[in-house]
Amino acid sequence: MPSSDAQALSEWVTAVARELGLEESLDSLGVVDLVLDLTSDVAHGVSRPGAPVTAFLVGVAAGRADDPAVAARDYAGKISNLAEGWAEGGESATTGPPPVRGR
Repeated sequence: MPSSDAQALSEWVTAVARELGLEESLDSLGVVDLVLDLTSDVAHGVSRPGAPVTAFLVGVAAGRADDPAVAARDYAGKISNLAEGWAEGGESATTGPPPVRGR
């Protein structure tokens, strides 16, 4: 039996999907696990406030794709990898502004 948090989340996602007319597109996607994994990677590798913003951006990008379900999985994987590199100093060193040095 799922925990009360898991049950509440499941009910909430179902209600939101129904309200937005997305029930059918979310059934096979595993959207909850996908979003939780993505936001965890960003929150721990980049910043906590970046997690929901990143999820929104991935959703917008996936919604523009020919196959949103496939795109969401692909984009989430790419962004999770980016967040891991960011935490290790990989991508941030090449994509962010130059570091400010002490004077």
